Amino acid sequence: MTDNPTPKKSKKPSLTEKRRAARSFALQALYQWHISGNSVTDIELQFRIDNDMSGADIPLFSELLHGVPAHASDLDASFEPFLDRALTDLDPIELAVLRIGSFELAHRIVVPYKVVINESVELAKIFGATESHRYVNGVLDKLAARVRMTEINAKRGAKKS
Repeated sequence: MTDNPTPKKSKKPSLTEKRRAARSFALQALYQWHISGNSVTDIELQFRIDNDMSGADIPLFSELLHGVPAHASDLDASFEPFLDRALTDLDPIELAVLRIGSFELAHRIVVPYKVVINESVELAKIFGATESHRYVNGVLDKLAARVRMTEINAKRGAKKS
């Protein structure tokens, strides 16, 4: 018997884990975009050089990083009615999380609304202030009721059957 056990093979990340990593990188990149005002193309290049993104869904990262700023005004307008404060009073992390969640609700309809909300809440738990995940959950839940009404009604109808 040897003293060195057989090294464990590192498991390949699941699609869910890759998407979660992409959202995490996108949040950080969008925060940088918001604070610095640098171009998203430059930020994307920097992120790809400076980070090991092998465990991330790169196309999703890129879609979020370019899509959120391209639609920022519309995204902000979609969730602003559900805020209890001015948009300018939001913490930059909360704002970035709400924009990502709003973008996914509006533009990535293949992702179930509950997954979008859950992933946004998880981002807020990791990067946001202590209770920001509750705030994000409340805002995106109300937005989902408006943006994904057909999906929500279909789920409710399926439960009644």
